[in-house]
Amino acid sequence: MIILDDIFFELSVRNVRLHFLRSLLAAIGIVIGVVAVTSIGILGANMTQSVTADLSANGNIIMLSPQGGGFGSSNDDDYISQKQLTKIEKTAGTENLVIAIYSDSDKIYVGSDEGRATIYALDMDVLKNLAEIDTGDYPTSLSSVVVGPSLAERYKLKVGSRIKIGDKDKEDPKQTTVRVSGILKERGMSMDLSSDNAIIAMEKWFTNRYGDEGKYDQVNIVVADINAIDDLVDKLDHALNYRKDEVRIMDSGSLIASISATIGIIIAFMSAIGAISLLVAAVSIFNVMLMSVTERIKEIGILRSIGTRRSEIRRMFLYESAILGIIGSTLGAVFSLIGSFLLTYLMLNTTEYFFTMQSLIQIPYGILIGIVICVISGVYPAWKASNMDPIEALRAD
Repeated sequence: MIILDDIFFELSVRNVRLHFLRSLLAAIGIVIGVVAVTSIGILGANMTQSVTADLSANGNIIMLSPQGGGFGSSNDDDYISQKQLTKIEKTAGTENLVIAIYSDSDKIYVGSDEGRATIYALDMDVLKNLAEIDTGDYPTSLSSVVVGPSLAERYKLKVGSRIKIGDKDKEDPKQTTVRVSGILKERGMSMDLSSDNAIIAMEKWFTNRYGDEGKYDQVNIVVADINAIDDLVDKLDHALNYRKDEVRIMDSGSLIASISATIGIIIAFMSAIGAISLLVAAVSIFNVMLMSVTERIKEIGILRSIGTRRSEIRRMFLYESAILGIIGSTLGAVFSLIGSFLLTYLMLNTTEYFFTMQSLIQIPYGILIGIVICVISGVYPAWKASNMDPIEALRAD
């Protein structure tokens, strides 16, 4: 290659070798910066793909909630009425599955352990179409419930376990005990029913305890034909909100886009923080290059006096900064590949999306950024060296 045969490239390599420790310390700054930026980028790509994949598995869901409260609202005045539910069922038709959900959060006690849990109630025939039982069976009486696997693991629940629901410290007159009839299979992130960390009871038990019969917190529609979602959303909006906005309608596609955008903003902010280390590395490279220019004033004077052009002097110092960038960025890429693999596994419990293009493309990006920053840091020192007066340079001690 032409560069490798270039005498000025050889001089740059020689100077890096002669000041190996100083060059190594400068390169370490680039290593840290590249590791920070690249690892965050890889983690963000894996997180985005993982969340999108989980949500896309439920890409045929339409979610309806009270306009004033929204999903998860604690406002008791906001609910979907039985009349609105009837309109929803009529608009959705028999080909689509309509899921009317009661939900609340309550204090629970399992033996000596206490905590809080989300409690859902819905038609048991509908539940059978949504979630599979891992052990046990679906509830057959008002006093029996099914629980999600995460909740079961946390409280060491099994079929037959007893759960007290209600705050005993407040002497809740309606505190009640239910029996676990079954434990559901893990569903992961889901937009129709977040059952992994919840208790699911019969509708009658829920309304006996919390009241508000016919006042639903959320209604979901599982659409049979995913291509018909937009048309069904328009029909629902017309049926429910033709006078004023009473029901908020959200399809899973728009929710996925919103969540992905939010993750992107978070990752961009984290990357900006990681980029600070690259800025520190750039200052270090700048300082090293200025020191190199100061130490080689006589060498520069000799080269200029024998006819070396200014552009060749500049090239010599830019080669040196590029070498530091290549070494630091390459090492940073190797460490970030290993580190981000472990970080992704620890945070997401999967590396399924690690070796995808969207994830691995962050490595060449990180290398390129590291090299460009080093070269930019060497521009002023190279310019300063090339503009030295050769006679003054030869006189320097």
